[in-house]
Amino acid sequence: MPSSRIALLQSSGRPGDTVKNLESVAGAAREAAAGGAALLVCPELFLTGYAIGADVSRLAEPADGPAAEAVARIADEYGIAVLYGYPERAGEGASARVHNAARLIGSDGSSLANYRKTHLYGGFEQEWFTPGDTPVVQAELGGLRVGIMICYDVEFPEYVRAHALAGTDLLLVPTAQMHPFEFVAASVVPVRAFENQMYVAYVNRTGREGEGASAFEFVGLSCLAGPDGTTRARAGRGEELLFGDVDPELLRASRAANPYLRDRRPGLYGSLH
Repeated sequence: MPSSRIALLQSSGRPGDTVKNLESVAGAAREAAAGGAALLVCPELFLTGYAIGADVSRLAEPADGPAAEAVARIADEYGIAVLYGYPERAGEGASARVHNAARLIGSDGSSLANYRKTHLYGGFEQEWFTPGDTPVVQAELGGLRVGIMICYDVEFPEYVRAHALAGTDLLLVPTAQMHPFEFVAASVVPVRAFENQMYVAYVNRTGREGEGASAFEFVGLSCLAGPDGTTRARAGRGEELLFGDVDPELLRASRAANPYLRDRRPGLYGSLH
């Protein structure tokens, strides 16, 4: 199986402006497809912005809402799969909930998967979002088994291991990773790829967002980490469309050589809750 090229969109777009952010997705999809990519991955909450406070509820949409339809048209027009982050409204009226979600659209515009972030970080997320409860969400894409999680999720080793045991080849992690936690992008993500024998695409926002004491400083440093523990592609701090290749042959050879999953002793871990 030949390598699959993917594109990582490192950007914060325009917070609070879904229309402009959809235009950014379209522009990135066009450029990514022209560069030979089969998949475009956008950051966490890219369609609306991250530090938007109460606007989270106002801008939230159902998983199959107008924004999803717009992304589906973009994917179909340029023949490229797209993963994007957005606030998902589930339910109606008093029972409505908002999830920090990511949706994967196929290159023909079809819906392949929708994931709701399970580990909510900090007071902002815990105030405005309801955590998801599905641990492993996957889809088949170009011969690869693709898994999805969001930002803070990847910092829980047992959660990534669940994906490894379910056969994930490429883990997509849209993120909003901020200062002073640069070490997550620099060190934790490549280690997760190595210890679980998978590719990890970690796609961050960049720059300052929000006002005053509630502002966030996103650090960029998006990367594609390989199963051999190396960083196959790395962005800087600013806006960038980063390309990287997922090589199934490297994945096969690395898994054959690395004994982590074969040498596990699950019977010893039962007391870990």
